[in-house]
Amino acid sequence: MMYYSEGFRISNLALSGFGEKSQKEVEMVKAVVGANWGDEGKGKITDMLADQADVVIRFQGGANAGHTIVNDYGKFALHTLPSGVFHQSITNIIGNGVALNIPVIMNELKSITDQGVPAPNLLISDRCQIVMPYHILFDQYEEERLAGKSFGSTKSGIAPFYSDKYAKVGFQVNELFDEDLLKEKVERVIVQKNILLKHLYNKPLIDANALLNTLHSYRDMVEPYVADTALFIQKAVDEGKTILLEGQLGTMKDPDHGIYPMVTSSSTLAAYGAIGAGIAPYDIQQIVVVNKAYSSAVGAGAFVSEIFGDEADELRRRGGDGGEYGATTGRPRRMGWYDCVASKYGCRLQGATDVALTVLDVLGYLDEIPVCVGYEVNGEVTTDFPVTHLLEKSKPVYKTLPGWKQDIRGIKTYEELPENCRNYIEFIEKEIGYPITMVSNGPSRSDIIYRKSPLSK
Repeated sequence: MMYYSEGFRISNLALSGFGEKSQKEVEMVKAVVGANWGDEGKGKITDMLADQADVVIRFQGGANAGHTIVNDYGKFALHTLPSGVFHQSITNIIGNGVALNIPVIMNELKSITDQGVPAPNLLISDRCQIVMPYHILFDQYEEERLAGKSFGSTKSGIAPFYSDKYAKVGFQVNELFDEDLLKEKVERVIVQKNILLKHLYNKPLIDANALLNTLHSYRDMVEPYVADTALFIQKAVDEGKTILLEGQLGTMKDPDHGIYPMVTSSSTLAAYGAIGAGIAPYDIQQIVVVNKAYSSAVGAGAFVSEIFGDEADELRRRGGDGGEYGATTGRPRRMGWYDCVASKYGCRLQGATDVALTVLDVLGYLDEIPVCVGYEVNGEVTTDFPVTHLLEKSKPVYKTLPGWKQDIRGIKTYEELPENCRNYIEFIEKEIGYPITMVSNGPSRSDIIYRKSPLSK
């Protein structure tokens, strides 16, 4: 059997040149990441910035979260595909840092083409690791075992996947194309898995032949897209192409710097973009940190500015495009007011060069808008984000700003925004200390206002 010959064919064709493309205004590597708990509107910002990109790369995470994108083709919830798939001139890459669920990404690919989107240019890293069927089962079984002490998993297999990756018993895409290696590894790995299934979970055991057949089907699905993507990306960097790194979730879900243990299992920070895509860290020149004009979160964990009852229901109903519900799970998002403490911390950890403030239009119904400017912890007020056990004891300290009571959709320049709306933006910018250079005032790609922040370098 040839070693994913189709993948190398595509890679070699791609590496031979990007074709005739117009010169971009800015040629660099940019990252788009989240400041908070995820669900910040990164999909729209990535889709918008993709207009200026040659390559868009997903560098971490799996199908456990999603980006909602509204464009001329319709409304889409992407879970693994990069947001550049709606642009025919872009090469879209699934980087080595992604948890690759092959059936899910193939179904996602079909779902967008079924809605009239032309087949995108897609490459999948040969070093990418595969979400195995048993990862999803183990995720479900563990949440079931933990019951009331569960981590609020989406049951997408992400934690078991990353556990196996770092325990060095995961399966890389390139291994699908070596039959002897694949067969030996399946037989070796399922010994451990079946012990857990039998003695910890009391669940049905894995059959080696059935698993091998499943992996053969995965190989056939993925073969046309497999490539040495790190080599492709390096050539793109060397040629001065504009490259967009697309992150999943936000700072608060990072396993090191987030609200551990209620976090995801891969780094959500822009710095990981270098690892998850296979480039040098100094290649990343711009980091756009997406930040909601209010707060929302899916899943469990500390959330200091959270609101409840009718107040939360009203904000949830008006929020986003069609309400605040998880793009992957459909779960109602937890709602809260803007949190300056969490956002300042999130922007700092991401290394923000630019902040994109999203869904500002949603707040137009409010007479007054509370903003969390500090945390009271054990009787003392701090503006620094604490560790989790102190975070869980924190109480929000609010400052109330006047609302603008106006629909701001359709406004194209910063100066046209109502004065109180501009005051809200500038207050937040001063509190977090990072430049807000983009303001989103609606769901479509065109609903964006650019501004020159006094904090911009």
